[in-house]
Parts: sequence; structure tokens; C-alpha cells
Amino acid sequence: MNRSSEGFYPAADESSTLSGVSWGAIFAGAAAAAALSLILVLLGFGLGFSAVSPWASEGVSAKALGVSTIVWLAFTQIIASGLGGYIAGRLRVKWANMHGDEVYFRDTAHGFLAWCVATLVTATLVVGSVSSIVNGGVQAGASVAGGAASAMSQAAGTAASNSNSDPYGYFVDSLLRDDRPAAVGDDAARGTVTRIFVRTLGSDGQLAAEDRIYLAQRVAQRTNLTQADAERRVDEVFAKAHKAVDDAKLAARQAADTAAKVAAWTALWMFVALLAGAFFASLAATFGGRRRDAVVYLESDAYVTTTALPPVR
Repeated sequence: MNRSSEGFYPAADESSTLSGVSWGAIFAGAAAAAALSLILVLLGFGLGFSAVSPWASEGVSAKALGVSTIVWLAFTQIIASGLGGYIAGRLRVKWANMHGDEVYFRDTAHGFLAWCVATLVTATLVVGSVSSIVNGGVQAGASVAGGAASAMSQAAGTAASNSNSDPYGYFVDSLLRDDRPAAVGDDAARGTVTRIFVRTLGSDGQLAAEDRIYLAQRVAQRTNLTQADAERRVDEVFAKAHKAVDDAKLAARQAADTAAKVAAWTALWMFVALLAGAFFASLAATFGGRRRDAVVYLESDAYVTTTALPPVR
């Protein structure tokens, strides 16, 4: 056998100076995986927004949308990562005179590294490109909610905004209260009643006796009801307002709890989908590496075929 001057085989001496990582193949596979992931994610967002409707009786349900999102993310990871891993394994350099187990490990590592680079690139692209689409949908929903809130505030009158900007208005009203049946404008009366309701519902939720009597007097003055009938109306209206506030708080807690659960399950399934992507990228890289090692070379002049090393099994 021919040996070099140092006593090593020429092939072994040459391979000892080369890196076992083909970064060109890795970046090529990562670029393909990132591009396909971005395309599939954008397609998924488009299908998702087209299936969602603000009307209660139309569009898919939240559960169906969540399940379809998870399935689509898993599908995206499997397809894109598999393509990137296959390209990384197929385009890497051929390692001659090397044990099959080492070749299998290197192919697996190339697929995994291609998945890592593609995941980082895709995360950056998705955050930069899809955020505008998501913000558009969120702003559309916010405009609807803002329109409803604006209508509610207009129905409540300008006194509600004044009560929010004046935290001491209730105490000022208490200081200037007059039991005499003096004529009071609608705006002033509404502002006084609103400040009483806001302070009471925002604290313990129990209407004070003096506030109840004062409100009944104002109601009796404007409706020609007796004091007893006016007090019953005050109790009924305040009970309805108290129930509306309690229902709003309950709905907010339920929405927050649902959002937390959805976020937790989404994160867990994203973790599973990413793991599946890493697995399929590594598996596809080994398949692409086997196809690379099984390639048949053609001599340029005589077109004599020579088979390369046997494929790694």
C-alpha cells in the first residue's frame, strides 16, 4: 500500500484536515425550509382569516380554528423541515473511506443544523412579515369594539366622561346637595346620578342610604312619582346596573382564563410541532445522504460508468 511520508494513508491524511460539516449544504437546506415555511404560514393565515367571521352564526368555531391551526403548523414543520433536511443531506460533500455509522451521524447532524438555522430565520421573517397581517386583523376587531364602546359612551352622555376625569366629583356633589325641589338641568342631573353609580359600583357595590334617598327625590321630582315608588325604581335600576357590572366582570375573567388556556396549549403544541420538524429534518437528511452516496459518476470522454461507494444502510 502507498503511504505518505508521515506513515498515514493519503485518504486518511486528507480527511483529517477537512471539516465534517458542509455549511453550504446546511444553509441551502435552511433557506429552502425557511422559504417554504414562510409561504405555508402565510397561506395558513389567509385561510384562517377567511374562515373567521365576527357574526356568531357564521364562520368556524374557536375550537375548530385552534385544532386546524395546530394541524397546519405541524404540517408546515414536517414538509418544510423535511425538504430542508433532504437538500442538506443531498448537497453535502461525499465522505470517502468512512464508517457507515459516522456517515449516518453526520447526515443526521446536517439535517438538524439545517432545521436550526431555518427555524431561526423563519421566526425572524414571520415576526417581521406576518405581524402586519395580524395587526390588521386585530385593528379591525378593535375598531368594532371601539365603535360599540363609543356608542355606549354616547348613550351614557357626556357626564360619564366627566366623572372619570373628576375623581372628587362625588364628594363635591355631596357637599352641595340641596333637599329643596330646585329645578336642575338634565346634564347636571345625569352627571350627579352617574357619579353616584360609578363610585358605588366601583367600590363595595352597596348604595348608601343618603344616596338612595337623594336619587329617589330626584326621580320623584322629575317623574311625579311618590317617594316610595321612586325608591323602588332606584332599587330596581341600581340592581340592574349592579348585575350588568357583575356580568361584565365574569365575562372578562372567563375571557382571560380562556386566553390563558389557549396560549398554554398553543405553546405546547408548537413545541411538539417543532420537535416533529427537527425529527423529519434529520430523517430526510439521512435519506438525502444515502441518495448522494449512491450516485453514479460518468467519465467525460469514454462515458464509462463507475459506481461510488455502496449506499449507507
